[in-house]
Amino acid sequence: MTTTTTTTLDRGLLKLAAVLVLGALAPLLDSTIVTVAIHTLGVELHTSVSTVQWVSTAYLLALAMAVPITGWSANRFGAKRMWIIALALFLIGSMLCGVAWNIGSLIAFRVIQGIGGGLMLPILQTILLRAAGRERIGRLMAVVTLPVVIGPILGPVIGGVLVGHLDWRWIFYVNAPICIAAIAFAARTLKPDPEPTAATLDVPGLLLVSPALAGIIYGLSQVGDRGGFAHISVLLPLILGAILLVAFVLRRTNEPLIDLGLFRTKSFTASTALMFLTGFGLYGAMLLLPLFYQQARGETVTAVGLLLVPQGIGSLIARTAGGLTDRIGPRLVVLAGIVLTTIGTIPFAFAGTSYWVLGVALVIRGAGLSSVNLAVMVGAFRDLEPVQIPHASSTTRIMQQLGGAFGAATLAVVLQSQLKSGTVSTAYAHSLAWAIGFTVIAAIPALFLGARSGDASQRATG
Repeated sequence: MTTTTTTTLDRGLLKLAAVLVLGALAPLLDSTIVTVAIHTLGVELHTSVSTVQWVSTAYLLALAMAVPITGWSANRFGAKRMWIIALALFLIGSMLCGVAWNIGSLIAFRVIQGIGGGLMLPILQTILLRAAGRERIGRLMAVVTLPVVIGPILGPVIGGVLVGHLDWRWIFYVNAPICIAAIAFAARTLKPDPEPTAATLDVPGLLLVSPALAGIIYGLSQVGDRGGFAHISVLLPLILGAILLVAFVLRRTNEPLIDLGLFRTKSFTASTALMFLTGFGLYGAMLLLPLFYQQARGETVTAVGLLLVPQGIGSLIARTAGGLTDRIGPRLVVLAGIVLTTIGTIPFAFAGTSYWVLGVALVIRGAGLSSVNLAVMVGAFRDLEPVQIPHASSTTRIMQQLGGAFGAATLAVVLQSQLKSGTVSTAYAHSLAWAIGFTVIAAIPALFLGARSGDASQRATG
């Protein structure tokens, strides 16, 4: 990172962030829009529910398989070039999805979209963290994570309008102006890349870790449909994925696809562990909340999108957590965020809670989620050297994906088990109580984060 001691975000840095935020908005909006349109796609393309779900599953698997290569590609070809390539892939995939002639072609083209989407976030982080300097990571992350907040708010609304008033193909065409503008601004604004390294691609590592992630995430995605983990379509990909992942960890090479030496940095290890654990309580519960409003409260999809807006408002309010983390370190901010998230989830664990109370709770929950997310990202990168950032960006993204997938699968099993033995309201109350318990557990690795950002004690010593 740069050695500047400036703690404010100058105009050039804000301009850089704005250009990258524009590009990141495309895949985040796309995910929520497609989720809203899944039923319509099944009807329009005359296919079954189980088949049309592959529109989402294929995208998710392609994204997972692309993430491990981002660290190497950014070092080898340059982060600016790879950012533009990722946007171009997402644009091409979107246009092809728009002209898909049947469900098979749509699923295939979603893979192209997924590859572009998988490359984007780690490369975005690499570019920004190289530019920010150690003292400004939190403030900058508060800016660039805005699409994560805006996407869930605008996505369902835009999706509802497109599906309700236009042809389904427009849910993909809508990505075109965003991607084209993002490519044009990136080409003009992003600084030229430093001289790329001549590192060769770790092909054996790629053949191990990418299928491993795809297998694990696919297996976890089947948990809800199969009613638990004890099914061959769940266990087989999970076991094979785990074996490949262990083989990747155990192998030795001079230029690994993912640098496991990052875990010698205490703060990075604590942050990535926290990213995984928060998938259970913090983000796994995000699967339950829309279903809670639909199944326990009988609301429509459109109404659910509006009812969840307060969570996005809370996230916007908590943007100041980035600057606070820069000043006092990630530990206290993460712990405070976990407390807020817990408080904001508790009302959902009680049947019959009024909508006003739930709305206020979502504001608090959104603030907690945003605080945790920002502070954990600062904790992960704060004590790393510039050369480590591309690999760290890939690794943190992988941990987020795995944690979210495990969290969603675990809470899906809990929910289905509760639905068999009680009423819908009681089932959701108990499932969200489990989410609260997982959230509290996530506080354990938070204790190992730096009490003050950049604390030398958090750096590797060996």
